[in-house]
Amino acid sequence: MVHAGFAGFGPELLEFLSELSMNNDREWFAANRGRYERALREPALAFIRAMAPRLAAISPHFVASDKKVGGSLMRIHRDVRFAADKSPYKTNLGIQFRHNAGKDVHAPGFYFHVGGDGIFLGAGMWHPPAEALAAIRGKIVDAPEAWLAVRDDADFRADWSLGGDSLKRPPRGFAKDHPLIEDIQRKDHIAACDLEVGEIFGPAAVDRIAERFARTSPYVRFLCEALDEPF
Repeated sequence: MVHAGFAGFGPELLEFLSELSMNNDREWFAANRGRYERALREPALAFIRAMAPRLAAISPHFVASDKKVGGSLMRIHRDVRFAADKSPYKTNLGIQFRHNAGKDVHAPGFYFHVGGDGIFLGAGMWHPPAEALAAIRGKIVDAPEAWLAVRDDADFRADWSLGGDSLKRPPRGFAKDHPLIEDIQRKDHIAACDLEVGEIFGPAAVDRIAERFARTSPYVRFLCEALDEPF
């Protein structure tokens, strides 16, 4: 399917990010601002616009916003206030389609990443706050069959794998021999799907990525229901 306005990401995106990683300073970025706009920002905003109807078909509650500031495209400037690494720029493209009830990156969402550390998709919740994490643990315990059906769904697990950080010990109130203790110990509830470089080139990237996101629907729905949010 051809998506008006989105021609796909190109090799120049990878070239720009690679060179930025080797020249992570304001002077180089200022001199290459035009490349940033052409290779990253403009196609990323076009991708977000093209994804909007595909995302709405998965769920009407996830936002595809092409605002230049505060939208789905994550800012390239790093917050270095409390970081040991004072490099001013992120060296990846990050796009998050966040639940409309969420206020930050910890909300349920879908994520697209291109960088030197890989090209991948994400779905779920990264570092959910304590109250949300407790609600998810509670739903896993209260509805174990529903959780296992979602977690082990063959269509989902064909491309996606669960990841993120976990506690080393059971959280308070949970027995270490609980049959779902590995899931109860999760601090993140995210799934990841690796992409080949060629999958992001050309306008068909929208269809490929939307199809992968659609496979996570039962998983993301379970998380939203745990938080009493609509899917």
